[in-house]
Amino acid sequence: MAVEHACRITHVAREEHLRASHCKPWRDSSNEQRLDGENGLLLTPSIDHLFDRGFISFSDDGQVIVSPVAHGDSLRMMGVDPEAPPSVGAFSSVQRQYLDYHRDNVLLRSSFLERL
Repeated sequence: MAVEHACRITHVAREEHLRASHCKPWRDSSNEQRLDGENGLLLTPSIDHLFDRGFISFSDDGQVIVSPVAHGDSLRMMGVDPEAPPSVGAFSSVQRQYLDYHRDNVLLRSSFLERL
């Protein structure tokens, strides 16, 4: 909460409605990385689910990246238009390093893209 103050997508700022979501997952992080505030985003539960499961990620400049395997209608119901994903603002240099890991290791890719 010292780094992030609200969900980047929904703008919900009430603590009781937010989850701390790791960019580099807990299981893959060192003890230091697990506690690093720069490795975390505050997200509402539905957005946390999309991020944690790899249905969305973020570019360094804050553009929401939608996985090609994400279900468009479900994303729209959760507040993410897959055809016009929002830009949520830039990230710090350390956050960008963690998000790079998320894009490379968590974001789901289609089997077609994996063959390329």
